[in-house]
Amino acid sequence: MDLIHRFVNKTIETGFDEVAVLLYNNRETMIKIANSQPSVAQNWSEISIGIYLVKNKRIFILELKPVSIDLLLKPVEELVKYADKVEESMLYAPLPEPRTVSKLKDLVSNKVLNYIDNPYELVELSIESAHREKIDYIAGTIDLWFVNKILVTSKGVELSEDKTGYEIYIRAFKEPDGSGQWCTCGIDIDKKSVEETSLYASRYAVESINRTSIEPGKYDVILSPLVFGNLLEYVSRMTSALSIFMGMSMFMNNNPGDKVGSEKLTVHDMPRINELPNATSFDDEGIPTFNKPLIEKGVWKTILHNTKTAHNFGGETTGNAGWIYPHPWNIVVEPGDYSLDELISNVRKGVFITNNWYTRLQNYVEGLFSTISRDALFLIENGEVKKPVEKIRIADKLSNIIKNIDGLTKDTYRIMWWEVRIPSKLPFVLIRDVNITKHML
Repeated sequence: MDLIHRFVNKTIETGFDEVAVLLYNNRETMIKIANSQPSVAQNWSEISIGIYLVKNKRIFILELKPVSIDLLLKPVEELVKYADKVEESMLYAPLPEPRTVSKLKDLVSNKVLNYIDNPYELVELSIESAHREKIDYIAGTIDLWFVNKILVTSKGVELSEDKTGYEIYIRAFKEPDGSGQWCTCGIDIDKKSVEETSLYASRYAVESINRTSIEPGKYDVILSPLVFGNLLEYVSRMTSALSIFMGMSMFMNNNPGDKVGSEKLTVHDMPRINELPNATSFDDEGIPTFNKPLIEKGVWKTILHNTKTAHNFGGETTGNAGWIYPHPWNIVVEPGDYSLDELISNVRKGVFITNNWYTRLQNYVEGLFSTISRDALFLIENGEVKKPVEKIRIADKLSNIIKNIDGLTKDTYRIMWWEVRIPSKLPFVLIRDVNITKHML
């Protein structure tokens, strides 16, 4: 902290008006699994530093991984020579003054710290659990970390926070064409979650062999938390003021208070839930975080702000900075009243999609998107799962997805993998009248 504080003072002496430094000191272990064996073990420690600089309302942001903090001043001294050649930022607002931050508790797990040093018990448990089903092999990753976050600004903010986290995803395979995937994440780790991740993946793999095709058309769709999490991440990011400002939001023509979804849908941004890895007491400007509804019973409630977008919109920061982009921290969906079997029993003609990838938006304002199913996929007829089917594509609007929600499960699941980068806690969801097309590859 003292070294960073001295760096901030020296940077002001070079001629900048405002400075913020955000340092992450990270220790991480990642195990990659292939053919039901640990294939690669990586362990690393690194320091990454973000530097926010302002001179005459001109904003500069540097991202560095220096060998030493002493080396940070050189690029700053070079940059200040050219600062006045850059245009003033239309979004400029001063860095905020220090505020009282209520620190979150229980953000460091001794179990995760131990597994960072010796993760192989988790690896063995993941492999053994998956092979309780008659699969051929699994692949996946187990990622564990400890991070120390420090924020110092020229306005007097000096904050730090320690936190552990983990992310696990497992994909199981069964000849000739069966595959299934599941994932989990958190701050503290328990063996039950590790087992369940492997078991979900392997059961889906076994149940999805010998797939057949289905005709395109309108179907009722049950989405797993993995798929729902992927689509809801796009929706949640569109509540960011910068997304709205840049014309990359389906909410551009709406205002908070407008009904945008099913009354059965309530979505929260929850930075102060210590179950999910992005939990934090303060944002990148030193503003204390707080839990907030993004969508409540189908009504849009909150635009996410940092101080710059809040100043531009005439609002207040929501504790979601990003120096550039205000963003959700953790996404939590309120559960419903159904079991998964009860959701299935309410479907006359539909599909159950367990995983997806290659989500692409063709029009952000309209929310027009497509995504391709991946791994286990099942046809539902007259309230029963009938058979596994081949890949399909959802081609619809995000607005239709959230408006046509007709049921959610009571059970929720912690989800994070490379198609869901915002940690989320989600149920299975039933959505009516979704447009399905064939995937041609």
